Amino acid sequence: MQLAIASGKGGTGKTTVALNLAYIASQQGKAVQYLDCDVEEPNGHLFLNPEIEETRSVGMPVPEVDESKCTGCGLCREICQYNAITCFNKMVLVFPELCHGCGGCTLVCPENAITEKSRSVGIVEKGKSGNIQFVHGKLRIGEAMSPPLIREVKKEVNPDIINIIDVPPGTSCPVITAIQGSDSVLLVTEPTPFGLNDLELAVDMVKELGLLYGVVVNRHENNNESAREFCKKNNISILAEIPDDRRVAEAYSIGKLAAETIPGYDKYFYDLWKKIRII
Repeated sequence: MQLAIASGKGGTGKTTVALNLAYIASQQGKAVQYLDCDVEEPNGHLFLNPEIEETRSVGMPVPEVDESKCTGCGLCREICQYNAITCFNKMVLVFPELCHGCGGCTLVCPENAITEKSRSVGIVEKGKSGNIQFVHGKLRIGEAMSPPLIREVKKEVNPDIINIIDVPPGTSCPVITAIQGSDSVLLVTEPTPFGLNDLELAVDMVKELGLLYGVVVNRHENNNESAREFCKKNNISILAEIPDDRRVAEAYSIGKLAAETIPGYDKYFYDLWKKIRII
């Protein structure tokens, strides 16, 4: 099983839900792996405290020009859709930070003047936390593009076990990269105008990708029906409502899991887990 935990915006409790589900699944004797694809600011390790067993660097190919061969034809500039390479007469300029590593410039160069070199974008770390297998990516500081690193994290998906993917917030390219190939998506929202607006964007995204999905309302308040009304109006299934409880925030602030430390919260996530298995 490959379950993606996503949200239309940051701060809704996506990582809280992902980590607690991984914990509950492991307590049920399931083989489970937590993959933190929020590579710009991964924080799952702060709660799981995994023992890191493997670290590898991740790079992406960028062009390197041999000016002694270049004739300044400009074909490389014409094919690049990201303005990562350009030329003025016979002077070629490469902007590695804009390059998406497609290799088009190397293919069209008639003089074979362009080769590729690797540019580091970050690292992938693997380890274990109790019965939970752990993988995350750490994007290099200042790096603008996270999808190449996210793809490397997802190469660690094990089809024989449960994979819980902690997705970056939003609905942009990194999010789509992280959720593609998932069996289902859990969208975490909060009952606020911003949360519900961004939930609608996230729902449109998963529908476009043709993925099964359900919603978890975090920080739910009994006197606030906005999330229920929104989901009912849009025919969206709410799989769980997690109360607005100060104890959850306190546990989070010291790197503890609600399902492990707060009485009764294991049932919230166990019931959620049972519902996820049938969507």
